[in-house]
Amino acid sequence: MNTKILVVALFCSLLTFGQKNNTLNDLNSKKDFYSTIAQKIWGYAEMGYQEEKSAALLEQTLSNEGFRIKKGVAGMPTAFIAEYGTGKPIIAILGEFDALPGLSQEAIPEKKSAHKAAGHACGHHLFGTASVAASIEVKNWLKTNNIKGTIRFYGCPAEEGGSGKVYLVREGLFDDVDAVLHWHPNSVNEANAGASLANKSAKFRFYGVSAHAAISPEKGRSALDAVEAMDMMVNMMREHIPQEARIHYVITDGGKAPNVVPDFAEVYYYARHNNRNTVIEIFDRIVNAAKGAALGTGTTMDYEMIGGTHELLPNLTLQELMYKNLVKVGGITYTDEEKIFADKIAKTLGLKKANLETAKIVQPYKSKGKPFGSTDVGDISFTVPTAGMSSATWVPGTPAHSWQAVAAGGTNIGYKGMMVAAKTISLTAIDLFLDNSIIEKAKKEFYIKRGEDFKYIPLLGDRPPALDYRR
Repeated sequence: MNTKILVVALFCSLLTFGQKNNTLNDLNSKKDFYSTIAQKIWGYAEMGYQEEKSAALLEQTLSNEGFRIKKGVAGMPTAFIAEYGTGKPIIAILGEFDALPGLSQEAIPEKKSAHKAAGHACGHHLFGTASVAASIEVKNWLKTNNIKGTIRFYGCPAEEGGSGKVYLVREGLFDDVDAVLHWHPNSVNEANAGASLANKSAKFRFYGVSAHAAISPEKGRSALDAVEAMDMMVNMMREHIPQEARIHYVITDGGKAPNVVPDFAEVYYYARHNNRNTVIEIFDRIVNAAKGAALGTGTTMDYEMIGGTHELLPNLTLQELMYKNLVKVGGITYTDEEKIFADKIAKTLGLKKANLETAKIVQPYKSKGKPFGSTDVGDISFTVPTAGMSSATWVPGTPAHSWQAVAAGGTNIGYKGMMVAAKTISLTAIDLFLDNSIIEKAKKEFYIKRGEDFKYIPLLGDRPPALDYRR
């Protein structure tokens, strides 16, 4: 009896191994197809909530493969959901496609503007495309093997400061999902437990009285003075907040002419920490600084919440599975031409030469991450078990949000890393469909870590999506 069980188990294992190899081979054969899609989105370079062409291209690609499409979900015109199959489990894959303002460089190893408003300095053109590729591949596997379940792709706009996923969570659009998989472009290959900073952001607007700055300054009340007073108070506050916290700001409107007392000024603030409750406290102090600045300068003030995200809640059950599959897929190898490109990029980063070995290997697994940036995936991770990874789409040593990231992301280097992500996510989703016990284990871990008394409260409140935050 035991021998029969072993034989059956071995047969199933070999069958699964063959199916997974077919998946990898199929994705290899479609690299050019998906690279073309990514290249188009790289060229569109549309900012948050303005990704009409990018979203439409991904929607059409999924629709052509038999996915059911829901457009404009959660009050966001460029957000959409595409799904295939029926019943449980429901495995979700996230995709992003927004670009960053002020980074319109070309796919060359030097800083040269393409004279556009934005560029894909965070690689979201690769992100969205790889996730679509994985969704389609899993769909094909479900169909070929007559497996019950649902694969669902979420088209997520405005990750860069717009908190698009928060509105999806707030709308309850993840409530029936069993597991969520995502990835992000990087300069290394890794699938460690994620960590991020919770974030609250707002635009503070001050209203004063305009006057001639030389002839009748006494009649004016400067809104710019209020912004500068607020900034000074917040900068002094930095000494008295937890050292892990981060505060950033940029003056988005400071007046139009030196000889006119500005009657309007605006400053855009971020507050971050690895605990959302601390972020709330810091943000409330920033608001008080704004109130004090208005009082002291004889102006008035209001503010608009722009974004707000939770920190990431890691799920080690899913992460370990993702890591195992990333190791199976492996990293990327550069051609001689790509090595020349990489070395030129490396020199602009202050390096003598690019360390391309890091693109070939997978970083050792770590069960605890260190938070630096923020992501709206955090809110999803407090709603459903979530796991992520990153792959080497940029020349090793390249920081995100840089012209070097834009450049590599528009070349075959980026597309190679993109396919590593598509393969890893595909294999991980297949494992989840094959073994429901992994999902159950992940859910048990999720509920313990989240806590019994957890109640989801979006940090951006009940405001509608900030569709014009980039305008």
